[in-house]
This record gives sequence, structure tokens and C-alpha cells, in this order.
Amino acid sequence: MAEQRDFSLRCYSYIDRMQPQYAAFVGTVTQGDLPTEGMASLYVEMAPGNEVFRTVDIAVKNTEAKPGAQIVEREFGMFEVHSLNQAAVKEAGSVVLDRLGLKVEDRIRPQIASMQIITNVDPYQAQLLNRFRRGSMLVPGQTLLVLECAPAAYINYACNEAEKKANINIVHVSSVGRFGRMWLSGSEAEIITANEAATQALNSLEGVNG
Repeated sequence: MAEQRDFSLRCYSYIDRMQPQYAAFVGTVTQGDLPTEGMASLYVEMAPGNEVFRTVDIAVKNTEAKPGAQIVEREFGMFEVHSLNQAAVKEAGSVVLDRLGLKVEDRIRPQIASMQIITNVDPYQAQLLNRFRRGSMLVPGQTLLVLECAPAAYINYACNEAEKKANINIVHVSSVGRFGRMWLSGSEAEIITANEAATQALNSLEGVNG
């Protein structure tokens, strides 16, 4: 096995049950096997980015989990696998960690980089944001949550947990690059609840400082 001295486990994030909107959103951006509501999912982000090819190979050859994403960008690599069988997804993660000689605790702990709550969104700003979204339309007058975290792939876990606890709309999620970002909309009360859920979810994950 190749020497892993320079390998960095940037994100290891397990989602126990994809929520309806989150699963639907992922289906609009994934280039691999399409997930559906209720599936378990695992996101793993790493550096160097090219290591993603070897880790996906390990996961799919040794388990029943299906790959939804395999991405290498400028600095990092990220993959996602999912299944209706939670045990298969957990096994995929365990096999990858075992081959790398790592533990879950070796991942980088997520940090919230910024958070904004914008009430009574102006119609013109809503139109600008709607040009870039892949999820629900942002309706003028709604409240908007913009949350940014690092490493990027953790934003998927934060979004799914927010949907579990609050009646919100997923406008957009970006989980590739140095930062992950999500836009959620709804009433002010629901957005506050969503923000609390997302923040608590990210803060609950253990790991090393990045």
C-alpha cells in the first residue's frame, strides 16, 4: 500500500437517513447512482484529491453501497456512497478507513466559517439568487439562511439535519471546494430552528483541528 504520510482525511460524514428534499436535491447534482429518500449516505473528503479514485475502488468492490459522486477539484477529492441498507454504508466507511490505517477521529473537525440570516428577502435579491440555485425557488418575503463550513463536504450533513428539525425549503447546497455552503428558506421561526439544528449537528462531530 502507498505511504499515507501526506494523506488528510478532511471529512468523514455519515447520514443515517436522507430527508425528502435533501435526497431530491442530491439527485439534481449527482453524476452517479441516484439516491432516494430514506437511504443512508457517507461523504468522505480527502487530500491529495487523486486519492479519491483508490478509495472509491475500495468502497464499491467490498460492499453493496453505490457511488453517487466521485469528484476531484483543485485541492481536494470527495466521494459519496449510499444504500437503503445502513449496514452497507457503514461497512464501506469501515473498509476505507481500515485500508488507510485511519479512524473516524482522524477526520478534520468541521468549523462554521460564516452564518447569516436574512429576513424579508427583497424581490431583486431573490431573483439574483434564483439564477444560481438547483433546489426550491426563493420567494420574496421569506427568510434566508446562508451557512458556510469547512471542510466543504460536511455541509451535506448539516443540511440533512436541518431538514429533520425544521419546515424549510432547500434552495441550494454546494459541497465541493474549500468551503461548503447552503441556502435554506422559510419562515423566520423555522429558519432559526434550522440554523440551530445545523449548528448543533456540526458541533457534535469530533475530529482534529484543521
